[in-house]
Amino acid sequence: MKTARRLSPLPLLLILALLIFTAGLITGWTGASAQEQFAQKTLNVQNPAPEETGLPLPTPTPIPSRSAAPQDSWALALVNFDHPLPDSFAVPELTRLRNGQAIDSRAYPALQAMMDDARAAGLQPLICSSYRTWDTQERLFEAEVRRWLARGYIGEDAEAQAAMWVARPGTSEHQLGLAVDIVDLSYQVLDEGQENTPVQQWLMAHCWEYGFILRYPTDQSGLTGIGYEPWHYRYVGAEAAREMAERGVCLEEYLSQ
Repeated sequence: MKTARRLSPLPLLLILALLIFTAGLITGWTGASAQEQFAQKTLNVQNPAPEETGLPLPTPTPIPSRSAAPQDSWALALVNFDHPLPDSFAVPELTRLRNGQAIDSRAYPALQAMMDDARAAGLQPLICSSYRTWDTQERLFEAEVRRWLARGYIGEDAEAQAAMWVARPGTSEHQLGLAVDIVDLSYQVLDEGQENTPVQQWLMAHCWEYGFILRYPTDQSGLTGIGYEPWHYRYVGAEAAREMAERGVCLEEYLSQ
């Protein structure tokens, strides 16, 4: 009977040690990979990528300025030779005055206050012209053209001279309903002598307090395109009238600045 040969334990121990060492390396690599993934996730949380929400970014609210948002934008409408009434212009609601006159109802309280205070000061102001229809303005302009034709001017020259004193239809502030011609009851003539009357002296000094301006000053015809009219007052609103009086500018200058 043959006796079975006993195997040496040394090869088995070497094999077992090799398996354990290999398993440790694999575990180490797996752990390192997991740590790297965790670290990457942590960085992504601390510095997240911007989300694509599809919504617009908020726009800062602009600081309002006088020229962009005047308190009475309707009262600052510019009407002159270069800025005629737009085709969309609609006649505003009017308040009827004495002698068939009328003014934009929004400007009426200020006009009435100015007239009342002038009378309280012992003066006699008289509104001789106010809101005008297109037909009325056309009739007045044509009459002025005829006067210049009678003085020897011809064609376009006569019209250009007439336009310095009576606006062409569609370019008159009277058609806006915001302009009034005011004279002294004791001197009802529309000429430069009007500036020396007590009524005009008072109005020139105080009209801005009621939101009105002397629209066509003597030294600014080059800007307004209209000759000196010391009787033509225009409502522009209290704030604008005060600023224009302080700075000594006409409406064209005020709006351009």
